[in-house]
Amino acid sequence: MAAIKLDRHEKGILAALQENARLTMQELGDTVGLSASPCWRRVRSMEEIGVIRRYTVQLDPRKLGLGECVFAHVTLERHKENAVDQFETAIAGMPEVLECFAVTGDADYLLRIVVPTTEDYGRFLSERIFSIPAVSHVKSSVTLKEVKFETRLPLDHLE
Repeated sequence: MAAIKLDRHEKGILAALQENARLTMQELGDTVGLSASPCWRRVRSMEEIGVIRRYTVQLDPRKLGLGECVFAHVTLERHKENAVDQFETAIAGMPEVLECFAVTGDADYLLRIVVPTTEDYGRFLSERIFSIPAVSHVKSSVTLKEVKFETRLPLDHLE
């Protein structure tokens, strides 16, 4: 998929919103050198074409009692009918799963999961993940420390 072409103002808008999505249109315009109205039109356009998916708040999981972050490599049974749909539908309804990617390699999926404790993760595995009939194998990695966590996308490659 080809990247959408953005001018310097649009790249500036995206960079500023990734840093602080609560900026007013006036503040955003001042940051990128536009008045509020043209800035708003550009933001609205990028929302409509899906460049801007949504606006969120980043929460600290540890301060909210979600102290364990686990990466789980999940392998599905290939011979099960509708295994992929069944798995993806089940995962979509699990709030503990923050991210789910279909991947290449030894596993079929990589999940990022947050839970209060490793004991809670054990229960989550047995009650939620292993209750999905298509799941054949799970290999888990419990994180020791967060070295880098970033949600901002690099924009330097855009023309």
